[in-house]
This record gives sequence, C-alpha cells and structure tokens, in this order.
Amino acid sequence: MTAVERARRTAAADALCLQAYDASAGPAQGAALVAVGGYGRGELAPYSDLDVVLVHDEGVDLGETPTKLWYPLWDSGANLDHSLRSLPEMVSAADGDVRVALGLLDVRHLAGDPNLTLRLRTTMLANWRRHARERLPGLRTMVRQRHELLGELAHVSVPDLKEAAGGLRDATILKALVATWLVDVPHTDLEPRRQDLLDVRDHVHGIAARATDRVAPEMWRELAERLGLPDERAAQARVRGIGRRITHLSGLTWRRVDALIDRPAGVRPRRPELTPLGPGVALSGGEVVLAPGAKPAEDPLLLLRAAALAAERDVVLAPPTAARLAREAAPLPVPWPPEARRLFVRLLASGHGLRSVWETLDETGAVDHLLPEWERIRLLPHASVIHRFTVDRHVVETCIEASTLIRAVARPDVLMVAALLHDIGKGSLTEHSVAGAPIAREIATRMGFEPAAVDLVETLVRWHLLLAAVATTRDPDDPGTVEAVRAHVTDPAALDLLVALTEADARATSPKAWSSWRASLIRDLARRARVALDTGAALPPLVVEEMAVPRQVRRKGEASFDVSPVADGTRVTVIARDRVGLLADIAATFAMQRLRVRAARAWAQESYGVSVWELDEEPLDPAVLRERYEAISERRIDPASRLRPSDTTTLAPSVAVRPEASTQATVLEVRATDRPGVVYLVCAALARLDVAVRSAHVDTLGPQAVDVFYLQEASAGVLGDERAAQAAHAVRAALSGEPV
Repeated sequence: MTAVERARRTAAADALCLQAYDASAGPAQGAALVAVGGYGRGELAPYSDLDVVLVHDEGVDLGETPTKLWYPLWDSGANLDHSLRSLPEMVSAADGDVRVALGLLDVRHLAGDPNLTLRLRTTMLANWRRHARERLPGLRTMVRQRHELLGELAHVSVPDLKEAAGGLRDATILKALVATWLVDVPHTDLEPRRQDLLDVRDHVHGIAARATDRVAPEMWRELAERLGLPDERAAQARVRGIGRRITHLSGLTWRRVDALIDRPAGVRPRRPELTPLGPGVALSGGEVVLAPGAKPAEDPLLLLRAAALAAERDVVLAPPTAARLAREAAPLPVPWPPEARRLFVRLLASGHGLRSVWETLDETGAVDHLLPEWERIRLLPHASVIHRFTVDRHVVETCIEASTLIRAVARPDVLMVAALLHDIGKGSLTEHSVAGAPIAREIATRMGFEPAAVDLVETLVRWHLLLAAVATTRDPDDPGTVEAVRAHVTDPAALDLLVALTEADARATSPKAWSSWRASLIRDLARRARVALDTGAALPPLVVEEMAVPRQVRRKGEASFDVSPVADGTRVTVIARDRVGLLADIAATFAMQRLRVRAARAWAQESYGVSVWELDEEPLDPAVLRERYEAISERRIDPASRLRPSDTTTLAPSVAVRPEASTQATVLEVRATDRPGVVYLVCAALARLDVAVRSAHVDTLGPQAVDVFYLQEASAGVLGDERAAQAAHAVRAALSGEPV
C-alpha cells in the first residue's frame, strides 16, 4: 500500500504545483517548473520536502512569476525547497557539484514548457555520461566518507535509512552509475529492495510524525506491527537485511568501477582471461569463478576452495558462482575431511578479504551450506550499544582481527574457529557463553577436529569474557584474582589462545573496548596466570606500578596531580596521604569538572594513597585539578549537593558483595548507568561508614560503569557480614538518589 500512497502523495503535490504555476501566470514557453531529487523520482514520504526548480532559457522575462509562484506552495503547508535558475546555470551547478548532478538526473516536468524540461533532462544525462570517468573518483570518495561517518544500515544501533551504507542514498547512486553506461547493476535485484526501503521510511515518518530517516530503538516494536511482522527482532532482520543486500550490490559495483577507473581512458577492456587458481576454480575479470568443466556435485570441497582463494586474494567471489555452488555442491561428509577444515581455516584467516567473500556466501545461502547454525545470529542486534555491528558481522570482524594474531598461538586453526563461534550462543535465554559452548563443541566435532582441539574450542567459547571481566574488575595483587582464571583455564596454550581471542573480540567491538588501559590490564593478568600455570606458583605481589612519592607529598602533606597524554585520552596520577574518604574527594574533583572517567585504579602504598585515572578529555591543567581538590578536601565546596543523582528513570543500580573474589578484603561490585559522580557517590557513602577502600577498579564500557571496590575496616580487616550488607545498602541508596 505504501507505494500506492507515495503515488497518491506525488500526484497531489503535482496538482498543487501546476495550480500554483498557472495562478502565477508562468510562461508556457521558455520556462518550466520541474521536480528534482526524491520528488523527481515520485518518492514522496509523508513529511518529505518538495524539491522544485523554476528553470528558464536565457533572455526569457519571467515577470512576477517567481514571486507569485512560491507563496501558494508555502501557504499550502508544504515543506518547500525551491530555487530559480537558467538552463546554463543548471549545467554549471551540475558541473561544479556532483551532488547537484545526481539530483538533476531525476528531473521531472511539473508545469510550463515540456520541451524545456526535455532539453534539461537530455542535457543533464548527456553531461553525466560525458564526464562520468572524471567524476567517479570524487563520487567514490564522497561515498566512502559518508559510510565511515554513518556506518552500515545493516549493523549500526540507530540506522539511517537514507545516508547509512546500504541506504536509499546508495541505491540512488547505483542507479546513477547505471546511467553512465559504464557499469551495470542487477535491476531486478536492486529495485525491489529500494522500494522496500522506501516503504520502511514511510512507516518511520508515520511513527515519528515528522521527517526523519533514523530508526530509533523505541520505533522497532511499532514498525514490526506496521510491517506485519511478529516482533522487533523480525523487524530489525527485515530492515537490516535490505540494507545488507544493497550494501553488497554497492560493494560489487564499486569494485567494478574501481577497475574501470584504473584502466587508462580510451583503452578497451580486454576479453576476460581465465587464470586457473585451483581444481575447478579460476580468476576472470577480477572475480573468482568456476573453471570450465567444474562439477560441483562431484566435489564437496569446491565451495570452500573458491571462497578461500577469493578471500586470500581479496577479490570478488562471483555471486552467480557462489549461488550455483550453494545449490549444486555436494554436501561435506561428517566429519569433514582434513582438507575441508584447512580450507575453512584459510578462509577465516584471510584478513580483510574475508569480509566481502563472507557477505557473498551469506547473501547466496552458501553459508548455511557450511554452517547451518549461522541462522541463530544472522542480523541479530547486540544488546550493548558499544558494539559497532550486529552479531553476525561482529564475529566476522573478530576473525579479521584474529588473523593478525595467529603467530602468537600454537593452534591458529582453533583460534580462527573459536573467533567465528564465540558469540554463537547470542539470542539464547541463558548467558551466551554458556549457551554457545556446547554448540561450538558440536560444530568443531562435525568439522573433524581431534578431541583435544574440540575441548579447546569449547573452552574458548565458554570463557571468552573471562580475562576482560577479571582484569578490569579485580585487584591484581589479590591471590584470588589469578585463581579466578586458573580455575577455568588450566593449560598455557589455552591461555595464549584466550588472550588472542580476547584482543580480537575487543578490537572488533569498538576502539574503546581495546584501549591501551584495558590492554595493559588484560596482558598483565595473563602474564600472572601464565606464570602460575607454568610453575604452579603465583607471581609475588606487584601493584599496577610502584609510584615514587613526590617531595611535596612527603614533606608538606599536599596532594600531587601528574597529568600526561596517552594514545586515547589523558592519564592523571594522584598521590596523597592515605585516609578514609580520599578516593571520594579525588573522584569528586573530576566529577565537578564534568570529566568523564573511562577507567581508574587505586591502591595503598606505604602510608599514601595512589590512584591512576584514564579520562577521555585532552590534557588538563594539574594546577586547576589540585585547586579544586583542595577546595573539596577542605570542605570549602560540598560536592554532595551538586553530584546527587538527578535521573532516576534509568535502570536501578546493581550492588553486590562478592565473597568468592578475595579472602583479604570484602569485594563490592557496582554496576550503574555511567554518569559523572558515580565513583564519588560510592566512595562518599563508604567514607561515611568509616570503611576504607583498599583498592578500586573502575571501568566504563558504553553506557554502563562496572566498578569494583576492595574494602576493609579503617582499622584493617575484612568487613563482617552485617557491615558488608550495610555498606552495600548505603552505596545502593546513594546511587539511587535516596536521602543520606
């Protein structure tokens, strides 16, 4: 129905424009009112602008037509985007801006001289084709920049239906590329997807009651109802699937454009030559295809061979070839023969070439031929907004990252398969690592791995979150920290694999997930665990770093603030005489400056308190920080009144005592919505109870702060059960905004 409604809206707008032109006494010859852009294509959404141009031949007297024309359109309530130009000015504008040229490819006559509109359209098309080769590099750059800025419709958490990769803008550009007569795009494949996306945009306008191309998270439920789908996940799969298909077509087309640009002007393309790559596989015109005489029904390895060779060379796996192999290829025997497993690992370890080849395999149904469980995570959104991609794309990106780490492990094949399968349990009702481990075990067994390797794959999938969780939330000096790793990973080779998988997983998630800070914590924990596994003994206690206490701290009792830039932010090291409430005052110093704490660690060193803070901001003035700290510590400023939680609509904080984490201190784990003042509120609540924070481990990832505090009585010693419960209640009340 939405296509019919778009046609109805377009017809109504056309009638309005014609009426306004006639009422303004617009000339019948030498001038015309034309629609351009989306209106020119007849694709008006409920709140779309009317993009119109009053174009005229040079020397034509328009009189008062321009003045009289626009007012009736404004008075009608239409969102009008208008301009007045002569025909030569239109040509000049198109020559100067490729975006203008693209918009003018869809010129459509509304009123006035139809011959002028025909000349304009003919001129624009001829101009576009004549200058296509010189314009394509600039257009390519513009497309890439837009994609980098807005991400992919198929994967970003809040997709832009128009501007994101795989959106309506890309579909329009593909049509423009076809108009150059230099490349072709399967019209029967592109146009239905484009119409589907237009339908979705119409619904989004209706839900938002305004012009918008962004699908906000709260829209998915109503969008599912409007699309006749059962739930939000089905709606996301539908919309993201459309975007993925357009992205795939766009990628293939631009590869062909790149080959065209690289070929010197005037040189005719050669007849594609077949270059044999392997049994049944050849390279033709930059694409991997089947060699003459190939028999997919008799060669179960042909699909894997073609995919691996294409990915390793970072060339296109021809979609018709992949589709044919998906239909006709003989099924792999179970368990897989060793050569099939080697080809699959080569595919996964091919680096950046994997991305486009895997997309082709997925689009043609060939992935299901190799991995039936893929449907579990296909286009599945991540629950956390920190993730750049949907689950399926994330695991592919994890493989790409893991491919750079294979020389650091004894079993690269196990690493690559675990990278692909580490999130296979997502979408389950239980914890995804728990749900995914038996699935991964079944798949690894089917692939023909020996029992020891199957155990390794299962272990990596089950515990792929272990190192990050322990390293960022536990005290490295506490013996229980290394034991938390050694209890689940008992083999040095498995630990090496887990370190590599942790890094690859984090890098594929987002840049913030593998900051220099988090990397150092995880690697230090792994080093300690490795020594414990190799020797059976833990490393001697080492704090994050033994700090030299500055003179002014020792002699005058002043606090020292040392500020230094790091690769991804600023590091502030604070040293002061230790006391109950010290950490609260330091945290308040940053919170009062509205500085975002990304991570922090604090510990006691002799009679001094040392803390290291990672901030997102550029280098700061230590004198300003010291002055603010002194005002807070001397109680000239009361941070409590300024940092009280104001938003109680977010998820309630989680505050839990973790008795298993340490025998030397009481461990309090706090999870709360990230906002300025979280660390201050926790530490201030503990200080009021005269509870000392022996060490603290603050970590922020996405919208959530995960902070762990090792607590002791001010006189030293683990908190009793009643005191621990009292501390947890006080912290929970402080974070919830309850009266102190």
